[in-house]
Amino acid sequence: QVQLEESGGGLVQAGDSLRLSCAASGRTFSSYAMGWFRQAPGKEREFVAFISRSGGNTVYVDSVKGRFTISRDDAKNTVYLQMNSLKPEDTAVYYCAARGAREYEYWGQGTQVTVSS
Repeated sequence: QVQLEESGGGLVQAGDSLRLSCAASGRTFSSYAMGWFRQAPGKEREFVAFISRSGGNTVYVDSVKGRFTISRDDAKNTVYLQMNSLKPEDTAVYYCAARGAREYEYWGQGTQVTVSS
């Protein structure tokens, strides 16, 4: 069992930066690949970024490439999402998730990111 808690969201202006954190409980954090997702009002949840168990492989949705960076610190049981050059269309609730063998098994409660123009 893994429990996830996101933090770091807030209200910022276009062009600003935020760093989201996702703290995981349990001693098996390093055995999970991790992902970030987001859900904007009236839209379906979408994939944002992925990081492998080793941290050596990352994947991003095209809309955030070059602006967002996912990383992990297994000593702190934490995964991060550094978000730069934020745009109003990045406004959403951001969720982190732990991926098992075939699917994302555990999800956090989400943190709100609002970007004003």
